[in-house]
Amino acid sequence: MSDRPNALSWAEYYQRTGGRPPRDTMLAALDAFDAEGGAPPERRLAVDLGCGAGRDAVEMLRRGWLVLGIDAEPAAIAGLLALPNLPGDARSRLDGRVARFEEAEWPACHLVNASFALPLCPPEYFDALWARIHDALLPGGRFAGQLYGVRDSWAGRAGMTFHTAAGIDARLAGWRVEMRREVEEDSTTVRGEAKHWHIFHLVLRKR
Repeated sequence: MSDRPNALSWAEYYQRTGGRPPRDTMLAALDAFDAEGGAPPERRLAVDLGCGAGRDAVEMLRRGWLVLGIDAEPAAIAGLLALPNLPGDARSRLDGRVARFEEAEWPACHLVNASFALPLCPPEYFDALWARIHDALLPGGRFAGQLYGVRDSWAGRAGMTFHTAAGIDARLAGWRVEMRREVEEDSTTVRGEAKHWHIFHLVLRKR
């Protein structure tokens, strides 16, 4: 949902992006849980902030997790709850909630996944949201997601939050960093418009 063109409705955006593979950050977090052992997947809850069309949720469900998807767009939650061809008992392990994630409440969980969602949080709410993510995670829980850097071509857009590298590192205090990958590249949006991306890909474990 990070690069939805203004000319597209959310429903059109989800249709174009819903079939894409899950994000690498989310996969890395799930793999880390698998490697640790511990609680079986059916006893682990993932909160998917800005869940969109469910491209990450499907993989979490496939691995047996409980999933709560949160998105401000009703079309996203309607699509999430109507996902076709879910494996086994996956539908019984899936719930959805329409809410802006800076305002949403969610229970204690093992994973907060926010693939390209947190940049859409307005700056005045970001600190509180970041603290809520950390506090909601159980000991050893993980955050997986992306933040945008200040050299992104969208930097300065109203209602979005961008970070310096030093600002990112300051926010990592209290976490064990399992992935911090800074990427700058020129690519295109879903609409095909040229864009310079400045992205921090993060997988963090709560100490």
